[in-house]
Amino acid sequence: MTSINEFSAWITFQLSSIFIVGVPLSIFIWSIKKRNKAIEKLLITYWKVSILFFISLILFIGGVEFSLLILIISTSLMTICVWLWNDINRELKGYQLTNALVTTTRAWRWALTFISISFLVQFFQNLSCINSINSSECLKWSEPSKNLSQIINQLFNFLFGANFTEPIAKFIGLFALLIYMLGLFQWFIIKLPRSGRNSGFSNYGEY
Repeated sequence: MTSINEFSAWITFQLSSIFIVGVPLSIFIWSIKKRNKAIEKLLITYWKVSILFFISLILFIGGVEFSLLILIISTSLMTICVWLWNDINRELKGYQLTNALVTTTRAWRWALTFISISFLVQFFQNLSCINSINSSECLKWSEPSKNLSQIINQLFNFLFGANFTEPIAKFIGLFALLIYMLGLFQWFIIKLPRSGRNSGFSNYGEY
């Protein structure tokens, strides 16, 4: 059963690298080329929200105990943000299936939702890892961040001539988390009450 859970976590992370990074980046570039304001605005909002996902990976590298909780919150927020906006949803409904960009965006939103649910299910199966991510039974959650750690370490060494150690990752991750939470709090108390679920994409990026 343990090996099945480990494989499930591994495959979910592999899919997330495609549907959290690769596919939305392609759609974003595509939307700019096609000058589709609704999808472009959707993806800009998505990238802002998804910063928390990358912060969670830094926290994993830093060995922060509540890294898994931040990861789950990040995937949940990313899923919410791609479905939240009424004006964008109405705009996308107005297109036919023959529109490749819009159809791809719709499919990507559902794929992202599936990945988020998968993370959530595995999270509830590993509740003991909430405050003990460094324990042996929870190491499967830290494994995917090792590749990112190697890339960052090479970049860090090139720029600063030093290794990207666990204490440095912990400091950067916690500091970034603080800034992110302040920005999210500001959005909740200022922007959300004012604009509601209207993204205002029609006023974005006049061409």
